[in-house]
This record gives sequence, C-alpha cells and structure tokens, in this order.
Amino acid sequence: MIKNICHRILRKWYLLLPLTGGGWVGVSSCDSYINITPKGAVTVDSARQYYELIVNPMRCYNPASYYYLTDDAWAKESNILGYESTSFHGINFTFNEQADRTLLADNNLYENMYAYILRMNLIIDNIDEADGSQELKALAKAEARTFRAFDHFLAVNTFAKAYDPATAQQDGGVCIIDHYDLEATPRKATVAQVYDFIIRELEESVGLLQEKPENIYHPNRAYGYGLLSQVYLFHRDWDKARQAAEASLKLNSALVDYNVIKAAGGVARCKDYNRENNPEVLSYMWMGSGWTTEEAALYYYGMISPELKQLFEPDDLRYSLFLRDTGTSIVNWFDTGSGAAIWTPASTSERFTYMTVGLRTAEVYLIAAEANARLGNLDAAADYVNRLRAKRFSAPQLLTSSTPQQEMVQTIISERRKELLFGFHRFFDLKRLNTEPEYRKTVTRTFPVVNVSETYPQRTYTLRPDSRLYIIPFPRSARDKNPNLTLNTDE
Repeated sequence: MIKNICHRILRKWYLLLPLTGGGWVGVSSCDSYINITPKGAVTVDSARQYYELIVNPMRCYNPASYYYLTDDAWAKESNILGYESTSFHGINFTFNEQADRTLLADNNLYENMYAYILRMNLIIDNIDEADGSQELKALAKAEARTFRAFDHFLAVNTFAKAYDPATAQQDGGVCIIDHYDLEATPRKATVAQVYDFIIRELEESVGLLQEKPENIYHPNRAYGYGLLSQVYLFHRDWDKARQAAEASLKLNSALVDYNVIKAAGGVARCKDYNRENNPEVLSYMWMGSGWTTEEAALYYYGMISPELKQLFEPDDLRYSLFLRDTGTSIVNWFDTGSGAAIWTPASTSERFTYMTVGLRTAEVYLIAAEANARLGNLDAAADYVNRLRAKRFSAPQLLTSSTPQQEMVQTIISERRKELLFGFHRFFDLKRLNTEPEYRKTVTRTFPVVNVSETYPQRTYTLRPDSRLYIIPFPRSARDKNPNLTLNTDE
C-alpha cells in the first residue's frame, strides 16, 4: 500500500523542475512524504502544469567523458600531462586504450540523459489523468516524446557503437526507457532497436508540434523535423534525411549573416542574437553543467586543434569573429604557441548565442547538403552549402555541381567541422563515418608542443577507426544500480 501511495505522490512531484511561471515543483522520497502535501509546495494535477514541465532552460550535457576523442579538439597541456591514465581528459587526449575507464565517473552525463527521459515519461504517463483539454494533452505528449527521442539518440551514440546496418541488430545499445518506473532494472536494447524506437517517436510526434510554441524551450515543428533529419542521416536513410531536412527548412531557414556582426564591430558590440533571440537556434541546450556555466565550459573546452585551425580559409568569419591564438586574457586556459586556437570568451555574452549542443538551422542545411550528395543530387548539395557559406564568409568560394560525389561529401564533412564546433558533433561524426571505408579516418595527435621535456617528451598518439575508446563505458554508478547494464566495450 505504501508503495502505491508513493507512486501516486511521485506522479505529482519532481525534484527542482522549473515552471514557466517561475515556480518550482519538488519531489521527495517515501521516507519523507506519504500522503502529506508540504505547505507552500506546488503540485502537478492539471494538463497545463504537466505541459509546463516540458520547459527546462537548464538542459545541459557534460562532455568530459568523450570530448577529446576527436581531431578537432585541443587542450591546455597542463590539464593532460600527468593524467594520461587517470582521467577521461588525459586518457582520451592521448588515445590511451590501456587505461581502465570503467572506474571513472562521467560527470553525470548518463544520469542527466536519463533524468531528462524520466521527466518526459512522468508527463507522458500521467497527463491523461489530469484536468485539461485533449488538444493540450496531445501536444504535451508529442513534445515530451520528441525530447525523449533526443536523449535516447545522445545515449546510444555515446555509450554504444555507431549505427551500422551490417551489425546493428546484434550490437549492444542502451536501455529504452519509455515508462515512468523508479524501480525498473531494464535490459539493453540493440542499436537497431534503439534507432527504431527513436524514429517511431519522432515520426508519430513531429506533425503534432506547433510551429511557434508559446515558449522557446518547447520543441517546435522545425526542430522536430530537423532532429528527425539528423537521426535519419545517422541511420543512413538518405532520402528520408533529405525530406525531413527540407521540411524543417521550409519552417525556419533563417541564418545569421556574420557579415552583419562584423559590420557592427564584432560579437562584443553586436546587439542582436542574444541568449534567447538567435533565429538559427531550434533548441536551446547547453554544454557543461548548465546554461549559466556555458561560458566557463567554453573556456575549458573551447580550443580547436591545429589541424582544424588550418581548415579555415582567410575570409571565413567563423574564425576571425570567434577564435584567436594569442591574448593575455586567455593565458590560464590556452597555450600560446601550440598552433591551436581558442573560442573568444566575449562571443558567449548576452549579445550572441552560439549553441554548442542544441540544433541550429545551419546544421539542417548541412544535413540537407550531405543527404543530397549521398543521393547524387550534386546541384542541390552545392546549393545548400553555398547558402550557408554566403552568411559565413566575407567573400565565399562557392561549390559547383562539377565536384565529384565523394569529394562533395568530404567537403560537406569539412564544413560540418568548421560550423559545428564543440559539443558532441565531431565525436558523433567520426563514429558514424568510421563505419564506411571511404570516409573512415585514423586520427593522429602530436603532443606536447610547448612543454616538451625529458619527463614529457613529444609523442605522436593514434586513434584507430575501430578503437574501443569511441564507446564510452556506462558509469559505475549506473551499473551498480542496474546489473543488466553490461558494458558495450571489452573493458
């Protein structure tokens, strides 16, 4: 009986969930609350309140467990030297397959993903019992399913192999959590099953999303189609990825013209595109521990490698406006002379929002471009890239359809590297492309550069396309709670 009462209480409560009106909803354990509502607390018993629970301005993802497993990232040497076997940063930066990652914490990345999923399940499972219109209930469930799909997509691409049609039916994936049950110990689904679930969630929900929600933290229809195009791209459904990307761009094709920012005197002086007013942003999600610490995360993770730096052309405003390789104000975060560059801190002010995790229209353009290139529609592929480059260069070099197909795809992949800095983008891209012989890459890194010594001689480190490092182990805390959560690596 106590268990049943507790579950009824938990349907009404959730720990520190912000409401759009500024209130908060709390949850506690059965040890503290059985059938007593604390004085002054806010309970959730209407469809409107459940709908407001979807809003989460602090949706964030800590990249510590995977960030340096790319050819785009770079680090201050003092954060790596001496930690080559004892931290995710040191292990990943030096591509150390001999280290034991299973004892390391993932800085709540896994817990956050599944906490967000639990929050959406709370809405989906209980809103039908609440007071309110059927229309609002249907909308709330569609939005919740969309965000639930996003977190499953992040989880499967972080903690499992990339989708490969030849092996996905057997490859271990992640747990599909589609009901609110605090006592469940679910078993892992395969990678194929997780993708089937994600695609079904989005296909059944996207048409119910609003074009312009009342709050920017609700998922809109352009985001729904954009996320679906991203999932289709990773699933190698090229034509469906093209169709979904084009559906998204029909709803929102806005691109910020970086020439306007340059003309205004740079990001520190441009008065537009602030934290909640960037027309490119389709979903607001943050790297790090919360949107208030996004700037701190970009200090720590905002370096690009010498290799990526060399990809930027002289008139590419994405470099000249946002990145630099000298300056005393960044000395604590950056090694001058390393050949790398760092994101300019001023660019994360209230005057401009870049968005490191959330989806932007710029990414949808590149998805449309890659999907068309994969299909052999080279005119369309070049057009999508050129429309983006026109807003990013002071004098862009335009692509032509005479570019061979494989070269066109490689060009689009390089454009993704320059446009989608930070967050999970390059890590996920390397994983998916490594399943294709024509696009897989062996990553090498020579390090250190400025602090070479007898203790720390310069070495070249190699990340193989089939390295087990690309699969992040489930955190020990999650494995202890659920014995069914077996590792997808051989560690």
